[in-house]
Amino acid sequence: MTTTSEQTTPSRRRRQSEPRGRRRARGGRAAQRRARGPLRTALLVALAVAVLGTAGLGWIYLKLNGDIDTFDGDGLSRDRPDAGSSKGQNVLVIGSDARTGGNSALGGGSKDDIGRSDTAFLLHIYADRKHAIAVSVPRDTLVTIPPCKLPDGTWTRTQPDTMFNAAFSVGQTAKGNPACTQNTVEELTGLRVDHTVVVDFKGFAALTDVVGGVEVCVPGDIYQGDLNPSRTTKGELIFKEGEQTVSGQKALDYVRLRHGIGDGSDIGRIKRQQAFVSSLLKKIKSDGLTPTRLLPLATAATESMTVDPGLGTADKLISFAMSLKDIDLHNTKFVTIPWRYEGSRVAVVEPDASALWAALKDDRTIDGKDASGKSGKKSTERTPTASAAASATPAGDDASDVPGDVSGDGAEVAVYNGTTTSGLASEAAATLTEHGFTVTGTANASSQQHATTVIQYGPGLRSRAETVAELFPGARLEAIDGSVVNVVVGASYTGAGASAPASTPSAVPGSVADGARSADDDLCSDLSYGSGG
Repeated sequence: MTTTSEQTTPSRRRRQSEPRGRRRARGGRAAQRRARGPLRTALLVALAVAVLGTAGLGWIYLKLNGDIDTFDGDGLSRDRPDAGSSKGQNVLVIGSDARTGGNSALGGGSKDDIGRSDTAFLLHIYADRKHAIAVSVPRDTLVTIPPCKLPDGTWTRTQPDTMFNAAFSVGQTAKGNPACTQNTVEELTGLRVDHTVVVDFKGFAALTDVVGGVEVCVPGDIYQGDLNPSRTTKGELIFKEGEQTVSGQKALDYVRLRHGIGDGSDIGRIKRQQAFVSSLLKKIKSDGLTPTRLLPLATAATESMTVDPGLGTADKLISFAMSLKDIDLHNTKFVTIPWRYEGSRVAVVEPDASALWAALKDDRTIDGKDASGKSGKKSTERTPTASAAASATPAGDDASDVPGDVSGDGAEVAVYNGTTTSGLASEAAATLTEHGFTVTGTANASSQQHATTVIQYGPGLRSRAETVAELFPGARLEAIDGSVVNVVVGASYTGAGASAPASTPSAVPGSVADGARSADDDLCSDLSYGSGG
């Protein structure tokens, strides 16, 4: 073995091979440079690192830009909700079950299948950039799918009472599907979606690999037969009960797992998906949300991600991610849209859903705090209990809440009574007439179980519908076919002569808040809906 004193360094070998005269001359100059040598070396090293680092970063950004796919913005509705005055943002996140691009190996199915939205939630980032709430929409929720653009440039007809996850395939192309789902969410919520992100199986699996796995909790042992109910045997044990770390295919199996836990419902799966995303955020936060940490994540994500044109470059995507760094885990909440079963499908519960959207539009947190970031607004806090749900919902369609300057300018409106209380359609018609609208007729609605008032409108008539809605506080808008505007009076309408409680700042209804999950909640808490959880 060669000792340190016996080793000959490359620089020493070079000096020994030089002519003796050159060595003496160089040695004479060395003393003059000795004092400044270390400084110059440090500067050269710093310069080299800076140049190489910038070049490397530039290469990574170019690569990211090349990997980012954007969907067709031309498919977005021409009749979208107003952005409003809030500085908050709404981001639609869609998990696609498309089998193309290598995804069939992870999820099965036909490689030509354009897929459906297996998972979807609307993330509201409050204007103060310190709070966020993700609202999950069950895939089986019955919604109205507004017109969607087809590859030949034509638009589909409005599809009422259709499963939410079907919206992702109505556009018939991978580039058009996200726009159709975004249109559906805007129709459902009345909120303008600022950005949409679609992540497929492959991108999700790669993301979990990059972070080194995600901690999850399994309520009970899961076997192959639970992943594939058509199996005739129980099969091998896939997940053992308890806490564990999963990544890649294993992580994908966990979030897609529906059978074998609780009642096997999509609602139960949503709870586990919310817990998984919470754990993923916790892992990313613990590693540090810096550009250096984000680049590997962004690289993995962009390879199998489709975004709206507003996030279509690496700069925009990473800048958006960095804008979320100050949101605390405890202030990141997960809820599910107010729902109830309607046969084998899921129906949206009103007026709770409308109250939830109103709270987000007003930048009210789950406990009623003002998170608008406006220093002039006073924060009001409530305790979100189930018994407080009524006080957190809109006060009702009371005449005392109606603006006095609403003018219909003769616009035609039909009125239908969506309740079993007689006379409400006539009272609503009188209110419309007083404000200059022309009421074309009154009648009973096809369903008289409407909890809240609905303003229906045909293509190009949203602006008129919004004017009508000003006379019915708490009403929601719904796009339909035909050149009409209809008012379907719901149970929340108190009538022109009745009194209603004074309106209060919007807050998330207690029925929603009671089931909320924080990103820092215990990993094993509240993982299943129904039995076994």
